[in-house]
Amino acid sequence: MKKTFIFMLALCSGLAFADAPQVANSIDKTAESIAPAFTNPYKDAGNIPVTFPNQPPLVPHSIRGLQVTKNANQCLGCHSPDVAPTTGAPRVPESHFLTRDGQKTEGTSPRRYFCLQCHVQQTDVNPIIQNKFETIRQMQGK
Repeated sequence: MKKTFIFMLALCSGLAFADAPQVANSIDKTAESIAPAFTNPYKDAGNIPVTFPNQPPLVPHSIRGLQVTKNANQCLGCHSPDVAPTTGAPRVPESHFLTRDGQKTEGTSPRRYFCLQCHVQQTDVNPIIQNKFETIRQMQGK
């Protein structure tokens, strides 16, 4: 009796899944799989206004070829406190030299060392996926 019940249960579940719609296993035709066209970044856009509160400043120049690894951070070549007055680049803020506990470190804090985690390069492209994002200034009517 128990074996018959298990057999019938397996048979019914197999029939239920046989009528299930087939799901496409390829996403090659979706909008997300379309690679964006290669574009040249801005040469020097000056300061780009932020679009929401507490947004990290945007990078207004090309970062192609800049190395930011655990052994080297070429961003600091222009933006470190010692060099920034000479290069005219914005200086790395004090918050990047503090530990999680708020204590000052000698160099850049490890959690702030990889600049490109937060600061992104800008270029003028059409987005792959359209959206209705409005900046804080647009929302305030400025």
